[in-house]
Amino acid sequence: MFAPLDDFCNDAGCNQIASRRSAADGIPKRLQPEHSAMDVTGPSHDEVKQPERPKLRDVMGPGLITGASDDDPSGIATYSQAGAQFGYGLGWTLLLTYPLMCAIQLISAHIGRVTGLGLGGNLRRHYPGSLLYLLIGLLVIANTINIGADLGAMAAALRLLVNGPMLAYVVAFAVITVLLEVFVRYSRYVSVLRWLALSLFAYVATVFVVGVPWPTVARNLVLPPVRLSGDYLTVIVAVFGTTISPYLFFWQAGEEAEEEKEDPTAKPLIEAPRQAPRAMARMQLDTIVGMGFSNIIALFIMLTTAATLNAHGITDIQTSSQAAEALRPIAGRFAFTVFALGIIGTGLLALPVLAGSAAYAIGEALQWRVGLAQRPGRARAFYGTIAAATFVGAVLNFTPLDPIKALFWSAVINGVAAVPIMVMIMLMASRREVMGQFTLKLGLKTLGWLATAAMAVAAIGMFATWGD
Repeated sequence: MFAPLDDFCNDAGCNQIASRRSAADGIPKRLQPEHSAMDVTGPSHDEVKQPERPKLRDVMGPGLITGASDDDPSGIATYSQAGAQFGYGLGWTLLLTYPLMCAIQLISAHIGRVTGLGLGGNLRRHYPGSLLYLLIGLLVIANTINIGADLGAMAAALRLLVNGPMLAYVVAFAVITVLLEVFVRYSRYVSVLRWLALSLFAYVATVFVVGVPWPTVARNLVLPPVRLSGDYLTVIVAVFGTTISPYLFFWQAGEEAEEEKEDPTAKPLIEAPRQAPRAMARMQLDTIVGMGFSNIIALFIMLTTAATLNAHGITDIQTSSQAAEALRPIAGRFAFTVFALGIIGTGLLALPVLAGSAAYAIGEALQWRVGLAQRPGRARAFYGTIAAATFVGAVLNFTPLDPIKALFWSAVINGVAAVPIMVMIMLMASRREVMGQFTLKLGLKTLGWLATAAMAVAAIGMFATWGD
């Protein structure tokens, strides 16, 4: 699907440009990565929260965590509704979004690793402040509402398993998430997130417990029963908006930039092009596997609810906990328990990504010291933003705000913000002033613009079906 490296190096090849050095040796200052509020060489070993050699760094990293976090409790609710309402008829949407999701996430990772800055830092450096603050403001609002909805879904799922006060569960999950993100060493915390990704296999297990007519699934994937009704188009828009979300772009770019700073042998590729072949190959594998994992799990969630809820006439599921509860009398205690535990596990994975992506975006825009590897005392504003976003999300559960409406407005804001953010990502990745020798070539650029166009159509469809 993607050419291994040709879509990253736009000139004769990465190895032929390895003689480029620092600004003093001929790289224009505007092409040098900007560490600004961070140390020029990255945080030193006594300033970070982890040892020199994080485990599994060269195997799976930002792409896997990003993909897994896409199946958060809010996403589970969307995929459950798709399966409950339309049976096996919408699985094709995940086949369509997979290459588009891979492309935009890979381009985001590309920007972070090449420049040594996340998306917020590059937007601040190359575009007007008004545009920067508008896009980041939309991102932060959507993320905070999404955090609140996910906390509520996790608490509701836990209450299905262990009867207790839901609001106390909300607070407990918020506190646990913040404490882990702030105080656990970076390499260990990333390992925890990787292990939490395994919780998504709960939905694979439920499919094989409930039983699925695979020939019917295959037929609908290849020859989908497309409808032009408002409710059908609305769910398609919701699936697109859930699968391709702005917070995923910011998180993966920020994590790629951070992993470069945490490796004492690595530099931004614009400074060290000799490192490009290995780095690009690792990013490509990480992203393709991570996004594939995400979409396969989403498909299994659809299949689970299609085989149980839709088959028994239950077609209106608006939250992930409703989906879990509805499974109990139909699929049995085991399927219900596994589904509910999956909601909690995916929430614990998604919350730090939602809060962290907001903190990366704000921190780079305001030139703070950013990074999950920084000690709390050296990045107070960054960690304060993570805590604030998480606790504001928690507070939303104590207000009269309807969680279903919160999810709706989060989807609306994400749909509005995704298109201009994707346009800016594509423009940045195509500019030599930003990327130097590593501007995109035709293959990845084409897929990236197709993804942007698809999200624009989805946003238009969202407003066109507003009344439905």
